[in-house]
Amino acid sequence: MQEILDAIQSGASADDIANLPLPDSYRAAHVLKAEQDMWKGTPSKEKDPRQSIHVGEVPTPELAPDEVYLAVMASSINFNTVWTSIFEPISTFGALSRLARESSWAQRHDLPYHVVGSDASGVVLRVGSAVRNWKPGDRVTVHCNHVDDQDPTAHNDSMMAANQRIWGYETNFGGLADLAVVKANSLMPKPEHLTWEEAAVNALCNSTSYRMLVSKNGAAMKQGDVVLIWGATGGIGAYATQYVLNGGGIPVCVVSSPDKAQILRNMGVEHIIDRAAADYHFFDENGVHDETEWRRLGKDIRNLCGEDPDIVFEHPGRSTFGASMYVVKRGGTVVTCAATSGFMMEFDNRHFWMRLKRLVGSHFANYKEAWEANRLIQKGMIHPVMSQVFALEQTGEAAYQVHHNMHEGKIGVLCLAPEEGLGVTNPELRAKVGDKLHAFRR
Repeated sequence: MQEILDAIQSGASADDIANLPLPDSYRAAHVLKAEQDMWKGTPSKEKDPRQSIHVGEVPTPELAPDEVYLAVMASSINFNTVWTSIFEPISTFGALSRLARESSWAQRHDLPYHVVGSDASGVVLRVGSAVRNWKPGDRVTVHCNHVDDQDPTAHNDSMMAANQRIWGYETNFGGLADLAVVKANSLMPKPEHLTWEEAAVNALCNSTSYRMLVSKNGAAMKQGDVVLIWGATGGIGAYATQYVLNGGGIPVCVVSSPDKAQILRNMGVEHIIDRAAADYHFFDENGVHDETEWRRLGKDIRNLCGEDPDIVFEHPGRSTFGASMYVVKRGGTVVTCAATSGFMMEFDNRHFWMRLKRLVGSHFANYKEAWEANRLIQKGMIHPVMSQVFALEQTGEAAYQVHHNMHEGKIGVLCLAPEEGLGVTNPELRAKVGDKLHAFRR
């Protein structure tokens, strides 16, 4: 891998990169099938990714015709990396086993280890015989929608495909490694003004937020819409906030500390609720929803912007879902993509049906949506929300911090890149964007 890194750093030609020898093994962050029961009986918050994520050599897999080998310069931590590492809510080895039943190529994924990571930026090293639009030397980022283009259910909205999966979570050979195997239809151009690590943190969260808010498959936000955003300085929340600001909407952002509120003010957000200071108790001591607290939240929102939200950007799940369904205005939309506080959720259906509200489930994004979201980053209209950068050897610690919400925005991970700050090929745009690239840096 050192020879590959040297070639990339020196600006080697496409032919030179195509002729580089590939290693028989590579360094990767992975979990072990033999350890998938290690956390049985342990409360979720006590499960420690630092114990289950290993960084070491794994064999280089064979390349399928529709795939590329990618030299991964940087990656990032997502919640699905945490879920894989704590084997919750399920062990991902079950998903790898199911994938293996689909074809001879798919059988490669069913291994005693799982290389994790659903984001990456890097350089294409080899392309399979069926790859048309990419070549060795291309600088790319990776979106994590893994679909079979021979499946008819994938050809209207590929997120509706019967066998849609998330690369690096429900497939093997993910991005937290020096090398990755990626389907060609998961590649996008690397934004030229970003460093490797800045480019690596965007695709999963940025694309998810784009589909939830901008796409016709989500809430289809329009100018003037009031949007309540839970966790507005987290991964998807920080991109959602940018989309509302860019799209002429009115964000009402919920955070949990004054420091996070200040990040939002610096971004241009006017309406902020510090959830810790407000001290909402959406459940009483018996675990029953307290509607008076829903009403208090609704009043706080109206006191800030004068009206109820048109859209609620919902992802915490159980802890907030009932409140979200209550406060959204008559005819409004709650769009949800996750349940980080619990996935068994309750709400008062009377307020839902009598006020003609809409609930939209959303999951990542199709290729078109991911491409459009990446285009906005390429143009310097949406910006990375990276707060910290770790080395690949520290993947367990980085995942631990995400597991315990010790971070803001996204955490980047250097893979082949030897240090931060490399990979910029458009310094003019970078200078124009300026401090917006550093809004979340600690």
